[in-house]
Amino acid sequence: MLLRSVPRALAGLFVCLTVLLTACSPTHPSASAPTASSARRTATVQESRLPVEARHTLALIDKGGPFPYAQDGVVFGNFERLLPQHARGYYHEYTVRTPGSRDRGARRIVTGQGGEIYYTDDHYHSFKAVLR
Repeated sequence: MLLRSVPRALAGLFVCLTVLLTACSPTHPSASAPTASSARRTATVQESRLPVEARHTLALIDKGGPFPYAQDGVVFGNFERLLPQHARGYYHEYTVRTPGSRDRGARRIVTGQGGEIYYTDDHYHSFKAVLR
C-alpha cells in the first residue's frame, strides 16, 4: 500500500514545485521590481524647515567642528536598518542640542559618505532625508 502512494506523493510534490517556480519566475508579473507603493520611502525635510539647533549642527559639520559633544562624529551603526544598507563606517552621527534636556537628547544628524544627510528627532526610530 505504501509503495502505491509514493508516486502520487511525488507527483503532488512536482506540481507544487512547478507552481512555486513559475510564481518566482522573473517573467511573472508578481515577481517584478517593487512598485512605488511597496518600496520603503524615507520622508524628506528641507534644511530651512529643521529646528535652528539642527541647522547649527549642520553648519558645524560643514566646517569640520569643533563639536560640543565627544560622541559627535562617531560611526553610526544603522542597527535599526532604517537607512540604506552600507558597510560599517559609512554613516556618522552628530548631536542636535535639545533645549531643556539635561543629556544629549533624542535629536541627531546622521551623514553618509555619499553626501546624504538624515535627521531624527526620536533617537533613531525614524529619519527624514535632509534636502539642501
